[in-house]
Amino acid sequence: MKHEKNFRICKRCIMDTTAKDIQFDENGICNYCNEFLLRSGHILEKKSEERERERTSLVNEIKKRGTGKSYDCIVGVSGGVDSSWVLVQAVNLGLKPLAVHMDNGWNSELAQNNIYNLIQKLGVDLYTHVIDWTEYRALMQAFFEADVVDVELLYDNAMLAVNYKMAARHGVQFILGGTNQATEGMRMPPDWNWFKFDKRNIKAIGQKFSKQRLRTFPAMGTFDYIYYEFLKKIHWVSFLDYFDFNKAEALKILQNEFSYKPYPYKHYESIFTRFYQGYLLREKFGVDKRKVHFSTLVAANQLTREEALRGTEGIAYPSSNDLEDHKKYFLKKMNWSEDDLKRYLARVPKSHADYPTEKPLWNFLAKMRKKVSGAAENVSPS
Repeated sequence: MKHEKNFRICKRCIMDTTAKDIQFDENGICNYCNEFLLRSGHILEKKSEERERERTSLVNEIKKRGTGKSYDCIVGVSGGVDSSWVLVQAVNLGLKPLAVHMDNGWNSELAQNNIYNLIQKLGVDLYTHVIDWTEYRALMQAFFEADVVDVELLYDNAMLAVNYKMAARHGVQFILGGTNQATEGMRMPPDWNWFKFDKRNIKAIGQKFSKQRLRTFPAMGTFDYIYYEFLKKIHWVSFLDYFDFNKAEALKILQNEFSYKPYPYKHYESIFTRFYQGYLLREKFGVDKRKVHFSTLVAANQLTREEALRGTEGIAYPSSNDLEDHKKYFLKKMNWSEDDLKRYLARVPKSHADYPTEKPLWNFLAKMRKKVSGAAENVSPS
């Protein structure tokens, strides 16, 4: 992919002008890593002792609220390093997690084996929600025909919904997520993905292009989030922020103690996610998410800038043969021809906002909540 005439890259991380809202300060440092460090620096710089105190306090609270219940927390597992490490640590800390997996038909065999080995070795229960493949394929087809950037909104939204629904079903108030600031805290450029609680967008696109209604797809919208978080008091916790988390070290332990097999790249546990991020996004939208992933690691001092630059060279696959294998698998599973793929890539991208969306509602409610919180903080005690 050729660089634009006025191409510019950050001097600290590797974010560049392919992110349309990027800005640079007088030192050539971009707003992405500056914002990341401003927002997350206090988490990254915490002493191990402070993390341990906060972790102990959180674990004690989880155990207290889970007294007498079969489970005291939910851990969503994908087969990736982050969620696998969360499950291991939850068990090591004496918690009673229910492992929850969302199967959308795109799991790699390696991911399935990694999950199975973890569950067996740790002795925890696993709940798997399987979305009917015909339904999921129809929704994916609709998203492709809509020409929107975030086809992964389908997986991400369903994953969130399954975790919250299982927490509510078992009376659990904590979802321990494999999210963290050290390896994925940098925000994504606004035109590289979409609002993840947009049930209305999913339903509207599905109806418009495939007449597909949601049956086994567990969608989650703004009011669902309000119900779970504020009425049911279920909280998503970025559990890895309570540890001195180093992904490379975590991977070694998973390999040695749980027969874990690593993936060549991030998100390789899903065949579609790899093909989507490694090929479709780049070819149709000019988006390379490796830049955000690696820039976060650089800003967090877990990777050098030179290593990050090398990591984004060439295709996002170990080899062109691997890419071709995934392309053939994708075409067969979606029932597409090569010409179908060419036509899709040639069409002009559209915004999710071109279709019905609840993002304005979310933004309005978030703004109102911020105003109310600010007003409450400014009230002096009598």
